[in-house]
Amino acid sequence: MSLAPPRTANSQLRCINCGAICEKPSANFRCASCGDLLEVAYPDVQSMAKESTKALWLSRRTSLNPLDQSGVWRFRELLPALDPAHVVTLREGNTPLYAMPQCARTAGIENLFAKHQGMNPTASFKDTGMTTAASVAHSGGYRWVACASTGNTSASMAAYAARGGMRSLVLIPEGKISWSKLSQSLDYGAITCQLKTDFDGCVRVLDEVVQRMPVYLLNSVNPYRLEGQKTAAIEILEQLNWQVPDHMIVPGGNLANSSALGKAFLEMKSLGLISSLPKISIIQAEGANPLVLTMRENGGRELIGVQAETLATAIRIGHPASWKKAVRVLQATGGTVEQVSEAEMALAKAEIGAEGIGCEPASAVTFAGLKKFVTSGFVKKGDLVVLVLTGHLLKDPDFTLNFHRGDLLADDKEAKMLAPARRAPIVLDATVDAVVKTLEKFEHP
Repeated sequence: MSLAPPRTANSQLRCINCGAICEKPSANFRCASCGDLLEVAYPDVQSMAKESTKALWLSRRTSLNPLDQSGVWRFRELLPALDPAHVVTLREGNTPLYAMPQCARTAGIENLFAKHQGMNPTASFKDTGMTTAASVAHSGGYRWVACASTGNTSASMAAYAARGGMRSLVLIPEGKISWSKLSQSLDYGAITCQLKTDFDGCVRVLDEVVQRMPVYLLNSVNPYRLEGQKTAAIEILEQLNWQVPDHMIVPGGNLANSSALGKAFLEMKSLGLISSLPKISIIQAEGANPLVLTMRENGGRELIGVQAETLATAIRIGHPASWKKAVRVLQATGGTVEQVSEAEMALAKAEIGAEGIGCEPASAVTFAGLKKFVTSGFVKKGDLVVLVLTGHLLKDPDFTLNFHRGDLLADDKEAKMLAPARRAPIVLDATVDAVVKTLEKFEHP
């Protein structure tokens, strides 16, 4: 059951498989002809005046218009057209691109940057997609929105629903998400249900709920989510003065983010705003590696699902919904896939943190994967590489504390590998001498 779908002036929904145009999408955003996912297409968009468009986007950074102050809506020429009265924004986007010199030296390359999407309002990249999808829901008159989540989506959706005067329903797997993320959805007023299943089970339940109740689905199968998330790619190009990176490396969970970023680069190349594409590669945890298995065992033709298990809760997904979109991006850009162990991820997270740039565990798979790419020769020393950090350090502080205390991994070999990067609190007597001796120890180890 659903309300009449909101209409947009310059876009249409198209099936990624059979190409059918969908005038009235189902409640779960599946093609009526073949059952596959939908994407937003812009049939009327013509080639833009490249320099004037870039200058327009940049000039909006100093505007007081609420749409311009959003790092998503200031790129509205490449987004579905909506009445500004329906736009729900928390000034998302406009996130920093950090130079990472220490990590670059560790990896053995010269030019490394990190796009930190954890600097969004609810501390993850989800906000950039939630502003567009929540705005479409608002324009369609929906009172309720809903998502299944491993944590970040629920926090973002609850915040944007509250901001837009809508109610929100969150389904999360019991005991399998960070309490820091759960606390956000609670504080933003969501009706939060912990189901005795994993993320994929929550998705199956929600799929039935939205077909029985007038609830608007805000998981990443909603194609309007990807439209907002793709704007991070435009920001990266702005921040690099429109130099296209050689590589972009993205964590792989439900695979919508890599799909969105790839869509942006392909659209911008089609419009003549750039002349080349970065290789977009996707990194997964070894215990949650369905895309890696799919690409290596059948070339991306059929998803090989897994029972996901990893400490990186944000990517603990065994049957990613957007896998076909991600495969298409890998093939179009010449990117590849890699998997990393829990220890490799934890070490990479500490190494990123040593730059003064904190991130949640799922983000750190990008740097762990980069080191493997350099070793294999896929990434060359002089390549310009951008890592996408999807969530803030404080999304999962328990992981960080357990790492530095030495309590994160039980395996002795892995614990030994991580020991040099740990910085556990030092218990001292309350004397000046004790503190001075500690300083001297670290000054002259």
